[in-house]
Amino acid sequence: MTAVAFLWHMHQPYYEDLVTHEHILPWVRLHALKDYYGMVALLEEFPAIRATFNLVPSLLVQLEAFAADRAQDRYLELSLKPADALGEEEIFFILHNFFHAQRQRMIDVYPRYAELLGQRGSATGPADLHAAARRFSVDDLRDLQVWHKLAWLDPFYLAGDPRVRGLLEKARDFSEEDKLVLRTIELEILNAVIPAYRRRMEAGQIEISTSPYYHPILPLLCDTEVYKQTHPHSRMPRQRFTRPEDALEQLVRASTCHERLFGRRPVGLWPSEGSVSDAMVPLVAEAGFEWMATDELILARTLGTTFTRDADGHVDQPQRLYAPYRLVAGDRHVACGFRDHGLSDLIGFTYAGWDAEKAADDFVARLVEAGRRVPARDGQEPTIFVILDGENAWEYFDGGGRPFLRALYSRLSGTQDLRTVTMSEACQQASQTLPGIFPGSWIDANFYIWIGHADDQRAWSQLAEAREALDLAGASDAAARGQAHEEILIAEGSDWFWWYGDDHSSDHDLEFDDLFRRHLRNVYRLLQRPAPDELFVSNITTGAPASTQIDPTGFIRPVLDGEDSSYFEWLDAGDVEIRDVAGAMHQVDRRPQFLTRLRFGFDLERLYVRMDASGPIDELLAEGYSFTVTFLQPAGVRLLVRRVGERTLGSIWIRRTGQDQWVEHTFRGDVAAGTILEIEVPLADLSGAQAAGEVAFVATACNVGGVEIERHPLARPVRVQLPTPDFEARNWTA
Repeated sequence: MTAVAFLWHMHQPYYEDLVTHEHILPWVRLHALKDYYGMVALLEEFPAIRATFNLVPSLLVQLEAFAADRAQDRYLELSLKPADALGEEEIFFILHNFFHAQRQRMIDVYPRYAELLGQRGSATGPADLHAAARRFSVDDLRDLQVWHKLAWLDPFYLAGDPRVRGLLEKARDFSEEDKLVLRTIELEILNAVIPAYRRRMEAGQIEISTSPYYHPILPLLCDTEVYKQTHPHSRMPRQRFTRPEDALEQLVRASTCHERLFGRRPVGLWPSEGSVSDAMVPLVAEAGFEWMATDELILARTLGTTFTRDADGHVDQPQRLYAPYRLVAGDRHVACGFRDHGLSDLIGFTYAGWDAEKAADDFVARLVEAGRRVPARDGQEPTIFVILDGENAWEYFDGGGRPFLRALYSRLSGTQDLRTVTMSEACQQASQTLPGIFPGSWIDANFYIWIGHADDQRAWSQLAEAREALDLAGASDAAARGQAHEEILIAEGSDWFWWYGDDHSSDHDLEFDDLFRRHLRNVYRLLQRPAPDELFVSNITTGAPASTQIDPTGFIRPVLDGEDSSYFEWLDAGDVEIRDVAGAMHQVDRRPQFLTRLRFGFDLERLYVRMDASGPIDELLAEGYSFTVTFLQPAGVRLLVRRVGERTLGSIWIRRTGQDQWVEHTFRGDVAAGTILEIEVPLADLSGAQAAGEVAFVATACNVGGVEIERHPLARPVRVQLPTPDFEARNWTA
């Protein structure tokens, strides 16, 4: 008989900004409505099936917060807001983001949802959304609010819950009461997820394993230089990162989290992205884990061999792959299973396009044949490890993957040649020893995805420097240090680095990049140290959005009165399109976006900056908000505009290279705040700008506590080439 060990990996990165308490993206909540609950609930129909579910703590703690109705993301907020109260920018956000679902299986199967997508169109540029908004009535928007969530509901609810069936049958012209019913169902499912796993675990049907708390790449936390073992000539971060103590903390905290939620400590670990090295093995053992798992290519490299497959996909050395090992590092050891890459990927990437019954037949036949090919050895049965993502694939399957899984579990339950086991059961029979392990991940047995691109390396450098700043903070406020340390642990997660570089991209690259840098800026803010200017600029150099900057066409000489007093004052100025800022995560006080337009220009002696807002700037200043212009060129210069008493004041702050503190200097310019904010900065105050021939800056809005809540532009600073005396002549047009 052949043992089959399934491990379904459930993971989401930590989306919350700890300063604003907003969750940048909705995937924890939406996947919980479908995959997280349904995947384990399905097993109640198949008591003979045993499996392991790997639940990452960064997912679980966010799920807890959403279930308790104390977490918010902008998608949720706007799905609940009365449709007739939606503002223009909110409508644009909904039209742009409420169709993020797999089209064939989750949109086109519902005629009304597909109709709404057709009504919007495929183009989502600003002009396209403006035009689409005119085509959507209040009733259309309300229907979209409902379908955006309804399409994500678990198939159990879609098929059997009378409330959900009623909404599906209604299909259109939903009411605000319908939205409240849907919210009730949503909270019901969210609160059912963790108890469902605990019940199956206590029944002995499943094992629950874990990953490091915030899903970091443990070998890189131990030492980024490990990457050189596969890429000896690669460029590296400007500062080496060596924090094995952080790796151990991520492991220990994961174990503690599971004990709190499930009543027992996990004994198994799926190291993030299957990433392993000799340095992390003793830490895994020290944290109390008895087994871990990674990919077959890691085993091949460790054994100094190559696993090849024939035309039918059968591996040439099954006796070496289909067995657990005892991995030894120093005086520590951990059992280890190695996933069959080919079989796992059939479920993850191939069977979605197949008939469910035929796919199940094919997979079971492959398992049986694989087991038969293993030579008999001392009565030890072959063990096949099937390990893959337990959520994302099902969006591409008919019926959310349930027909396939039911067919698969049914066949496995009745097949005499196969038995399903948990990972602990599979690894108990480890008899072969590995005196070390090749360093790498489940992708190509290396770490290129997370450190190989220049964007990755810049991010690792920023992380290393922030971690060092935490060490140097010494005996500062303990609570602030603790919060700063938490920000570091979050920034160590693998997902930020996954989206950097030219290997992966999504519609949300900018949000991931922004949140990573925000976590690091928060470290410096909590330590009361100035954040490096580099953290105010996107790390993305590949696939970045096209610039929306329009350069100045002539000299400007505005009268600084804080009012749009003349059409011609700013006519020749440059302009920056201001887009909605990364969801609601910046909006700590739940206000709409402040800044709506940013203009800039110059004469031969002065730079001028104008900020327009959704309300009068002087009223915002009176409430305690402030605005800054932070210069990246020349570096270390910041202009702060705030209200002091009855006066609006501008001040220049300078931070010299190698210094930690900003020092206020005499400001020889002027500011005026009324309906708009107008700023005049003498170029003489920007030391080094004229020699460089340009200035580069970002504009920010800060709340009453001085915490940044908006920044524009989001991805790139405004860059202004300083004029020469013949500038106007060269740019003259009739």
